[in-house]
Amino acid sequence: MGVDWTGIDTKKSSQYAYPIARIIFDMHSFSKLPKNKKMLHASPGTFLLAGGALRDPNFARSVILLCEHNEEGSFGLVLNQPLPISLADGFSRVTDWDTPLYKGGPVQTSSLSFIHTRSDIDTDSQEIVPGVFWGGSFELVDELMCKGVVQPQEFRFFAGYSGWGELQLQGEIDRNDWYLMPADAESIFLQNSAEHWSRIMRRMGPEYALFANLPLNPQHN
Repeated sequence: MGVDWTGIDTKKSSQYAYPIARIIFDMHSFSKLPKNKKMLHASPGTFLLAGGALRDPNFARSVILLCEHNEEGSFGLVLNQPLPISLADGFSRVTDWDTPLYKGGPVQTSSLSFIHTRSDIDTDSQEIVPGVFWGGSFELVDELMCKGVVQPQEFRFFAGYSGWGELQLQGEIDRNDWYLMPADAESIFLQNSAEHWSRIMRRMGPEYALFANLPLNPQHN
């Protein structure tokens, strides 16, 4: 069934006409999907948002917080892939933290990382976004959890991480596997993982918002 365009006010819709045509008519050609904004560059505290050309099932519609990025490689954590276990399952001394453990990525899935929002505790963490800290002493955090000094909503724990070798991430960005956006504390700790990617994509502008509304596989639409 075709689309009837006769009722569309082209004057009012002119700012959206190019993205609509580009995505609806060319959605099977991933080279025609939105491109990265040239003024943005990968750095710690940046979101990596999975692009349409990225078909790796580990990262489809993932939101990654880039924690480290230098000439030797890059390290990031997937924010929107909760695992079917709670944090209490991994910390035997903490039984009341009914909060999910997240899959940070496919690398070293037996390792544990965390981010938090507590600037007043000395966990030897690194501030990567204003008010958001990465890494630190697990022993100290475990102790603080047991004493009730810190709360579940102030932390997020990850099994595994996402890693790239020298220049690997930049190559993926150049072919639009990833869209870049500065991260902020509120967006990092969004609770609805199913809508995490689409909510941030919509904030990037009309062209990205239209792309965010497409099904994961356009052929199923």
